[in-house]
Amino acid sequence: MPLVPEDLRNRIARFDDRVDSAFDHLRGNPVSDRVFYGASELGDFSLVWFILGALRGLRSERDWHAAVRVGVGLGVESALVNGVIKSFFRRRRPLTDGWVPTRRLRRPRTSSFPSGHATSAFSAAALLSEDDALWPLYYAIAAVVATSRVYVKMHHASDVVAGAALGALMGHTARSLFPLAPAPTVTAVSESEVPGRG
Repeated sequence: MPLVPEDLRNRIARFDDRVDSAFDHLRGNPVSDRVFYGASELGDFSLVWFILGALRGLRSERDWHAAVRVGVGLGVESALVNGVIKSFFRRRRPLTDGWVPTRRLRRPRTSSFPSGHATSAFSAAALLSEDDALWPLYYAIAAVVATSRVYVKMHHASDVVAGAALGALMGHTARSLFPLAPAPTVTAVSESEVPGRG
């Protein structure tokens, strides 16, 4: 990352190495491999977020608008992150010499910084969470998808942290700029107001 001062780059590298070493204790475990490789694949092209958005859109017209907002937001996020931001940093992806992945994954050709999976995950989670009781689920899925990118060695930990922060910022900004219509309210009617009663 040529735009980052050398001292800061060194501190970031030490942080990334510590996190990567911590994941070495989990890599190769059949359960964690299944979870994190699966999550990484579901995050490709924001697949899991389009599915969750579509499912929310089936509930009501208002939820359909929320689903459309997620789809548009992910398109804007991808264009901004993959088309603009990554080109400024041009960070190399983690070295994988001597490490054999459990499953073969699509290896992107774009810069490692920031993580597109993490950015889209937290952007979508922020958008989907508005007025939705399932918001803890959305953020839990976002966290697993983002973390999976370190686990499968597609990203440095700092790529994921930056991507998650950027995604959350983009999602909440979109919520402020394009809020959902107020939820319909149900007015209680007393028996005296019902025709033929009282």
